[in-house]
Amino acid sequence: MGQFIDLKSADGFTFPAYVARPAGTPQGAIVVVQEIFGVNSHIRSVADSYAAQGYLAVAPATFHRVKPGVELGYTNEDMQAGFALKTAVEELPAPGVLADIQAAIDHAAKESGKKVGIVGYCWGGLLVWRSAATLNGLSAAVPYYGGGVTTEAEVARSPKVPVLAHFGERDHWIPLDSVEAFKKAHPEVEVHVYAADHGFNCDQRGSYDAAAAKLALERTLAFFGKHLS
Repeated sequence: MGQFIDLKSADGFTFPAYVARPAGTPQGAIVVVQEIFGVNSHIRSVADSYAAQGYLAVAPATFHRVKPGVELGYTNEDMQAGFALKTAVEELPAPGVLADIQAAIDHAAKESGKKVGIVGYCWGGLLVWRSAATLNGLSAAVPYYGGGVTTEAEVARSPKVPVLAHFGERDHWIPLDSVEAFKKAHPEVEVHVYAADHGFNCDQRGSYDAAAAKLALERTLAFFGKHLS
């Protein structure tokens, strides 16, 4: 079981992050970036699962600049609340929440003494893609169905570290033709498409797909194993 700690960004802003520690010496560190539902029980379980694999896992509360203590479920009302909070964060002056993710990366590197990777889901996937292109101290990045990643503005970014991207072919938020265009624009990115919907990794959502989640995790662990060792 992990615990929440307080981290401080370069601008002095203090925010919570859920930290899950492995039983022994970490083999690396992974920053886990939330969906639009906060650092909820699902995201904490994801962090715990990476800790069980031997990684120090740090999940920053990326809504904290606009609203503290957010922990949503997956109802339509939760979805609307999460979208509103995401919109508010996206409207923050630059660098906005990326400063908090940088602080999480820095903490993960310092506490583990090892290389740092980053993984994120939904909106978190978009933040991971931006982090891979703009932040420091990362060695690998894995966005899961990052909403917005395949838009023209985001495709124009160039990642500074190896990236593995997961998408669902039935994802109505991310059209498959835009995924194909992203692949063409970024041949250096390892892209996998699954016969699944948006949110296929989350076992608390109706769109959960056990087979796709299992395969994506296997690929992600292999990717982190290669680049964080």
